[in-house]
Amino acid sequence: MDIPKMMQSSIQLDRSIAEEKGLTLSWPARIKNTLLSLDVELSEVANTSEWFKVWKAHKGKHDEGKTIRETLLVEYVDAIDFFLLFASQKQWVENVDLTPEQFQKLETSSVKLDLTDTYLAIKSMLFSSFVSNRPDNFRHAWHLYLKMGMAGFGFSADEIERAFDQKNKINYQRQENNY
Repeated sequence: MDIPKMMQSSIQLDRSIAEEKGLTLSWPARIKNTLLSLDVELSEVANTSEWFKVWKAHKGKHDEGKTIRETLLVEYVDAIDFFLLFASQKQWVENVDLTPEQFQKLETSSVKLDLTDTYLAIKSMLFSSFVSNRPDNFRHAWHLYLKMGMAGFGFSADEIERAFDQKNKINYQRQENNY
């Protein structure tokens, strides 16, 4: 996964939207808005996969014409977009890039994740990173999120990057159509 390239895409999209819409939020308000957007996207990942709905026999939601896995991947990369934008806004870019070996380790992990524990840890670390200005907590949340996607949901780094690029194109099309 080319994280620096993906981050640049997130930054460019954010700038394009801000310019197109004439957004004039203060810098602190933009950062808070990004964190809130990330929080919502994380919730959408949980809601789409429905792992926590222990009472359901058939888990997972899907968009029309897509499988549950495809729909989940789109939601998953939406959150990545805001993870990367938040890292950029906080000037924590050194906390998001991983080596090919680190990606390989995440992809081939045979550890069965408890998705609820992982999800709650991600959210806790994210909020702690913001409130206490702790980039290490952000880095841990980011790594856990990647692990959730790869070891928990079975997405490959290549799949994630392709889906991220595709969603970026869709986001630009949405802007052209006055989304």
